[in-house]
Amino acid sequence: MSLHGRTALVTGGGGPLGRAFARALAAEGARVVLVGRNERALEEAAEQVGEAARTAVSDDPAPDSLRTAVCDVSDPESVRALAVELADESVSLLVNNAGVAGPVKPLVDIEPGEWDDVFAANVRGVYLMCRAFLPPMIEAGRGDIVNVASVSGKRPLLNRTPYTASKMALLGLTRTLAGEVGPLGVAVNSLSPGPVRGPRMDRNFRLTAELTGCTVEEAERDFASRAALGRLVEEHEVAQALVAMLAMPGLCGADIDLSAGMVAPA
Repeated sequence: MSLHGRTALVTGGGGPLGRAFARALAAEGARVVLVGRNERALEEAAEQVGEAARTAVSDDPAPDSLRTAVCDVSDPESVRALAVELADESVSLLVNNAGVAGPVKPLVDIEPGEWDDVFAANVRGVYLMCRAFLPPMIEAGRGDIVNVASVSGKRPLLNRTPYTASKMALLGLTRTLAGEVGPLGVAVNSLSPGPVRGPRMDRNFRLTAELTGCTVEEAERDFASRAALGRLVEEHEVAQALVAMLAMPGLCGADIDLSAGMVAPA
């Protein structure tokens, strides 16, 4: 499967998972547009992605095979400005990866602003990006949208109510949108990673330890023990799953679970 000739837009492009997605897509020959709120993080990501692409292909990627753009996906005006800025791009693949983890505490201790911040990034941001970049795909009769959800959208995750609820909402958005635009040639799917090793999970384990009184190591071991494989998922594994999904042309309205066999706690 080759993505040569296609342009992929990856939100949350400055973060670890966004970088992993971009590396995998660039290695398959796609032109990648990295989108995020932090310009410096995007520039660093672009350097890493370009480096990975050069080692993955026989020839150096074209100088214009990577592009970055600053945008807050939860802000309608920022997304509108992004669409104007990228009007010269033929984006046929949208990876909605931007999101926030939100607070780690009981629901009764969560402030309304904290709740709204999670839904703004994790749900409204996906809606705004789809609304902005779907029309050209529909006009072309071809396109792919992959929404990065979470296994937490399908199982209880104590003290993480806004995050879990937002990911459940994203699964509903994915399935409904797939029914709307699938007949028009655009495939919409979701990818639900389990806990991915990296800074975000490190933060969550630290906060869980503070909340429960256990050690950070114990918090991680307890969480990983819920997975059939007894471990966290690696960033490159999630990126490989994205590429595999794009190699399945009949996939639409589906959710791919990549959680190392994570199950709900007893």
